[in-house]
This record gives sequence, structure tokens and C-alpha cells, in this order.
Amino acid sequence: MMLENVNPDFLAHMGEGEWGWHEMMGFGWFGIFEAIFMLLFWILIIAGVVWFIKWLVEQGSGGSTGASKKSALEILDEKYARGEIDDEEYEKRRRKLLGA
Repeated sequence: MMLENVNPDFLAHMGEGEWGWHEMMGFGWFGIFEAIFMLLFWILIIAGVVWFIKWLVEQGSGGSTGASKKSALEILDEKYARGEIDDEEYEKRRRKLLGA
């Protein structure tokens, strides 16, 4: 093997007459952890951007997530139809909702 043309910064002496790559090209275990943290960093950045875009879209559509939200009057009508409230209570609440 001709070592004259090889940059000595990338090779580590492994022993008597042996040259080879030193753990993670000289970074040791730190290189492995650095790679993991870099991957986690980019995953968090991408997740944050996706969350922000989703939030913007929801704000632009009035905050609804696709399911129609019921108005207070519709909920009152449903309670009356199920018999949960009587005529007097229904009329009282309906006047209050329409007057407010």
C-alpha cells in the first residue's frame, strides 16, 4: 500500500505497520452521538414546520377541523327534541340566546 499519497489526517496508526480508519474517522463515539443528535434536530425542525403550516391552515378556515360545529341554538333544539328540557325551559333559553 502506498502511503505517500494519503492524507495522514484521515488515517490512524493501528499498530505495527497497520494503518486504517480510526473510529468514525477520528471522532470516536462523539461522531455517533453527533449523527443521532443531528438527525433528531432535523426531525424536530421538520415536525415544527408541519405543525405551523397545519396551524395556519386551521386559522384560515375559521379554526374548524372539518367537522361542523353546532350552534348553541341547534344544541338547545336537540335537547328539547330529546325531552331533556320542557317547553318553558326551552322558550326561556331560546329567548335568551336570540336576545343576546
